[in-house]
Amino acid sequence: MTTRETEQRKNGWPAVSSLAGATFTVVTSEMLPVGLLTPISRDLQVTEGMAGLTLTVTGLVAAVSAPLLIPALGNLDRRAVLCALMALLAVGNLLAAWSPGFGVMLVARVLVGIGMGGVWAIAASLAVRLVPPRSVGSATSLIFSGIAVASVLGVPAGTYLGELVGWRMAFVGAGGLSLVVAAALVMSLPSLPTEGAVRLGAMLRLAGVPRVRLGLIVVALIVIGHFTAYTYVRPVLEKVSGVSAGQIGTLLLVYGLFGVAGNFASGAGAARSPRVTLLVLGGTLSATMALVPLLGQTTLTAVALLVVWGLAYGGVSVAAQAWMLVAAPEAREATSGLFAGVFNAGIAAGALVGGLATDAAGTTAVMWLGAVFAAGAVLVLATAGVRVRPA
Repeated sequence: MTTRETEQRKNGWPAVSSLAGATFTVVTSEMLPVGLLTPISRDLQVTEGMAGLTLTVTGLVAAVSAPLLIPALGNLDRRAVLCALMALLAVGNLLAAWSPGFGVMLVARVLVGIGMGGVWAIAASLAVRLVPPRSVGSATSLIFSGIAVASVLGVPAGTYLGELVGWRMAFVGAGGLSLVVAAALVMSLPSLPTEGAVRLGAMLRLAGVPRVRLGLIVVALIVIGHFTAYTYVRPVLEKVSGVSAGQIGTLLLVYGLFGVAGNFASGAGAARSPRVTLLVLGGTLSATMALVPLLGQTTLTAVALLVVWGLAYGGVSVAAQAWMLVAAPEAREATSGLFAGVFNAGIAAGALVGGLATDAAGTTAVMWLGAVFAAGAVLVLATAGVRVRPA
């Protein structure tokens, strides 16, 4: 390591904070339509089901673009790339705010998906280049905290802004935030020349490396399980726990706050042992989802279960990223691209599976099914003869 690189890592925390702002902004932008579907559908003259495509399209585009952008970017400096992606995110949000029809809205959401997939894939691998080795775990947790905080503050804030001044201004706000974060990245990030261009074929071969493949399978199972259940947690809380509509927001805020805490708590554990941390998180998620229909009969027990659920799921992204970084340390950016792609595909798949299960067997069934997926992740990880050692 050169003297310049050593000095750069000593002063890397402002850059890490800016990357946390970037992950916060991309996830807020992705999830913004959740609380705005009704006014969007009414204004653009489509059904609410059709308006839901604004979320689905973004997730699917992010899942595809995350692994494809890494080889496409070649040797471009990652600082310039991240700033350009945040600018693209701003364009997507502002285009969504202007959209005179649903077709334009979908184009805008495609741009948001590209920006999201690229930012997530690149930002996830940069902690190791910005801070000293002993601080990589904490820096990775901070970068991923943007995802957790977005679910707590970003989406509710966008929804509130939409109610106050209209859904279009909520997207304008997201576009403006994207530009602010882009400016912060320009000022805080050092030059980040690529560590070597990645070809698509090499990424596909990387996915076949046993340690990488195992990590991707475990991530897919846990994320699918979580979103199978969590996407439909509101009707479950209303029907099983008797929670009123006015209490739902408070309960989900509690869940989100503990998710942020779980993100940082798991970062420390993952730095020591990603495998053990993922086993604990997966097992806790499976048990908690399975217990919701059995023990979540009151508001008090529902809150207790949501606290545990938030703590466990809040740590999944940082623990899984820790696994991926040590599974192939010579190809950190490529593995982060694969990870981001699988994670976003898992979100879309979980929501789809949960919807099918709800229609076929009722809302309670999604909790059992989510528990089965999470338990499958634990079983795969526990029985695999593959190990990774922390860096």
